[in-house]
Amino acid sequence: MKKHLMIALAAVTMAAGTTLAQKLAVNEPAPDFTLTDTKGGSHSLSDFRGKYVVLEWINHGCPFVVKHYSEGHMQALQKEYTEKGVVWLAICSSAEGKQGYMSNEEWEKTNAENGTAVTAVLVDAEGTVGKLYSARTTPHMYVISPDGTLIYQGAIDSIKSTDAGDIPKAENYVAAALTQHMAGEAVANADTPPYGCSVKYKD
Repeated sequence: MKKHLMIALAAVTMAAGTTLAQKLAVNEPAPDFTLTDTKGGSHSLSDFRGKYVVLEWINHGCPFVVKHYSEGHMQALQKEYTEKGVVWLAICSSAEGKQGYMSNEEWEKTNAENGTAVTAVLVDAEGTVGKLYSARTTPHMYVISPDGTLIYQGAIDSIKSTDAGDIPKAENYVAAALTQHMAGEAVANADTPPYGCSVKYKD
């Protein structure tokens, strides 16, 4: 009962007035963007052409995100693939004053405490990139191939819950997409429904 209550509280609808772009199509070019990271550096998606890129929409106030970070599962996934040369960008589209928004200093402290292993955390407080990608939940995951093609979008895994105990039993769609595409295979589940908290966009 507790788990279902948490899901009901967390999976809230988008704020009125939030306008997302049309859902992206897999096997089509991923839209380019430029954002600043929590250290003050600028990153464009096109900077990473020739590498796999994972985009992870993030909000550490969301219980679905807590599920994947509390026992180190997301960090382990980040570490595994960044060590293989994958660029992993966590994007926070929470508006200032809303759940998940943090100053750069707070982000750096949180990243250190969590042992986050991303390439960079990008700040999207205006929600421009989140809306461009039609990011609906935290987490909402995207995988982009070295030639800039979107090869996966959707949920992090196959079990929609806030219980970290479900993670070992679930199929991780991001890991599967990377593994299959790196092996020259088609991505079996290239477009899945995302689950999590709504992205806390600016009104």
